[in-house]
Amino acid sequence: MDFEIRVPTIDDAKGVNALRRMPGVFENILGIPSEQITRTTSWLSEYNPNQHRFVAVTKDKDQNDLVIGIVGLETFSNPRLRHSGSIGIMVHKDYQNKGVGKELIKQVLDIADNWLLLKRVELTVFIDNERAIHLYESFGFKKEGIRKIAAIRNGKLVDDVLMARIKDDSND
Repeated sequence: MDFEIRVPTIDDAKGVNALRRMPGVFENILGIPSEQITRTTSWLSEYNPNQHRFVAVTKDKDQNDLVIGIVGLETFSNPRLRHSGSIGIMVHKDYQNKGVGKELIKQVLDIADNWLLLKRVELTVFIDNERAIHLYESFGFKKEGIRKIAAIRNGKLVDDVLMARIKDDSND
């Protein structure tokens, strides 16, 4: 499968917003079906030096860019937390289990490891999202704890898992 990973532009807002509202995606992120394009446009256009984002893009049947995934890494602005960051990712429902998430995670961990020298990268994932948990574990993320009733999903309060990858430089 051919796709490109690049920094998103404001032209990607419609595609990113479609992902945030897509059944099969929004249930496993903190998006909702009524996500407004203005929020996504603002999020993509506001520059914050602590945020690093990449989109995965392929071509649709008309050879236009189709956003099939996005990943973000945000470092914490508190000076005592500058060694750590948090990631979020979403992949188009039709492109899950095709290597898109893996490549997006690789890209963002390269930034974390080789450009920001982060020691800790963390994320949260719904406790029943076994495919995502397996993906994160393949990159060295470990479960640190369960956050009880962490979010609302489909009319219910659900738990999520805090996972983190700690970079140990003693083996480098």
